[in-house]
Amino acid sequence: MTSSFDYTPPGLAQGVPGSVARRHVFYLPGYDPEGCSRYRMLFVRELARHAKRFGEPKRTVSGATLSADGLVQSWRVSAQAETRGAETTYDVLLWDDIVRADFRRRRPISVALLVVGTLQSIVTGLLLRFYRLNWKYGNVILYPLVMVLLLALCTLAIAAFVHAHLGTAFGHSLGWPLWATLPAGLLIGLAWIKAMEALLNRVFFWQLLNDWVFNWQHGQGRRPDYEGRLEAFADHVLARCAALSAASDPPDEIMILGHSSGGLSAVEVAARVLARDPGLGTGPSTLALVTLGSGLPLVAMQGTARGLRREIASLVTSQRLVWVDFQAPQDWMNFPGFNPVVHLDLDLQGLPVANPLVRSARFREIISTETYRKVRWRPFRMHFQFLLANDRRGYYDFFAMTLGPQRLRERALDPILPVPDPLGPCPDRALAS
Repeated sequence: MTSSFDYTPPGLAQGVPGSVARRHVFYLPGYDPEGCSRYRMLFVRELARHAKRFGEPKRTVSGATLSADGLVQSWRVSAQAETRGAETTYDVLLWDDIVRADFRRRRPISVALLVVGTLQSIVTGLLLRFYRLNWKYGNVILYPLVMVLLLALCTLAIAAFVHAHLGTAFGHSLGWPLWATLPAGLLIGLAWIKAMEALLNRVFFWQLLNDWVFNWQHGQGRRPDYEGRLEAFADHVLARCAALSAASDPPDEIMILGHSSGGLSAVEVAARVLARDPGLGTGPSTLALVTLGSGLPLVAMQGTARGLRREIASLVTSQRLVWVDFQAPQDWMNFPGFNPVVHLDLDLQGLPVANPLVRSARFREIISTETYRKVRWRPFRMHFQFLLANDRRGYYDFFAMTLGPQRLRERALDPILPVPDPLGPCPDRALAS
């Protein structure tokens, strides 16, 4: 079944015959300070779970290698004859050092940036537009500001309590003046916040605060460090694609894949490599772009993000790649129903719309009822479902997409679903989209 927001562009490029025997994936993680250590471990664990769940033979995953500049982590997954699975090489393009630098920023500066960025989004009406797309994500954006206000109020309350009581100890007045008791109270209040550091990290306060600040700064053109990294990624992709095309057995499909904030990165990298290499996507290797649970609107809807909107327009009209954007209504941190053709003011220069295919990942089909009940109120867990093994066979399948024999275009339009499903038919089929 299709969801109410599924969209197939009228100018979609024609398919290329033949299955995929070799695939090369460039994977861009989201805003994550642990990107270098997290994603290979997650991939190996979930691939093993996928094989066990669906009774497929285990596939060999090579050890990871790190490039000399520390920006690319690579590994290879063997082919699988029984399932016609493709041999797949992964390049994870790392920018977690930039994220860690944000986390090392002085906390008062981060809080000040959060307040300025959020207030600007409220005054300009941007936050209202986010709420209209997904009220859950609107709440996620406001969450750090609400927490800051609550922490500030609690700190002031502690300071007032200390000021009122510090002058009396053991029944005798200390006679401390206001200029001494009030700063002492504030210091005690701030120490209380510092003592709560572990709890604040557990409720993802600093993660979401820094994430929103990053997206706001990027939309304002104030992230030269990230812009430089995008150029380095484009250099790597172009060099690797040139080497692959010169090889005796070039890949059948080259896939640029991004999750969460990495979906934005994937779009920016894809646009830049297409602009710099006019031959890319025209040879025997088809070019695919996949965005999963993307936060693209967080930056693209900002009035100052004109360069990004030009890049998106170049992809929307390109016949040299197929772009599929997977969304999920159950995910708090994406924008289900967002379509750049509809929701962004793009200058397409009269060219026909060829991208993206917008598809629901249909989490209610692929997650068991028991699991769904456990994770429905855990936003980060639901957000990462895009990268996890399914509980049931379904339209969306991360490993079928990245390791299977179908090209992305055919996978999105007419996926091959192996049968039977070990868990049987999904009882939530009517609620899938």
